[in-house]
Amino acid sequence: MSTAEETAGGEMQPWAEVTPDAARRLLIAAVEAFAERGYHATTTRDIAGRAGMSPAALYIHYKTKEELLHRISRIGHDKALDIVRSAAQGGGSAAERLTDAVRSFVRWHAGQHTTARVVQYELEALGPEARAEIVALRRQTDAAVRGIIADGVAAGDFDVPDVPGTTLAVLSLCIDVARWFNVDGPRTPDEVGALYADLVLRMVGAKQ
Repeated sequence: MSTAEETAGGEMQPWAEVTPDAARRLLIAAVEAFAERGYHATTTRDIAGRAGMSPAALYIHYKTKEELLHRISRIGHDKALDIVRSAAQGGGSAAERLTDAVRSFVRWHAGQHTTARVVQYELEALGPEARAEIVALRRQTDAAVRGIIADGVAAGDFDVPDVPGTTLAVLSLCIDVARWFNVDGPRTPDEVGALYADLVLRMVGAKQ
């Protein structure tokens, strides 16, 4: 199993939404190549070779290398938004919802760190239209977390003088996990998620 498949955050069928199988293989190969070499240093020949296919076969499924990156980024950001939004719309106090959001968001960035590095750090390689689409998804993720923090402030449970700034700090902290997480390191994705959830509660001054 490839790195991009292993780091699918516990999903039984990673990239199952990508069909047919050849398109899925190419996408997984692209994730690995982009994470290892960076988008600009990766060629379509590199991607096709990793997938065990000819360069010509790639163009049957993806018109350009950027289309591949856009597909990866869209799927990844949709998943990240779903994780945070599910927590934001769940029951419980603001502290409980923030804990759930951070734990799940961090666990995804650790468990799927190869994909997450591409999703989070190759945004500038996209063209204006595709970039605008992804930025809109990021803003929705930001809004979901900001809403939880604002709820906590309104309820008197959090001590946060700057909600937008704190939201940015929380999301930046979570996203950076994808950059450094190592499967051979001392902590599992679940353990990192629990650690970060506790740190974030301290950041917002949550009442214990």
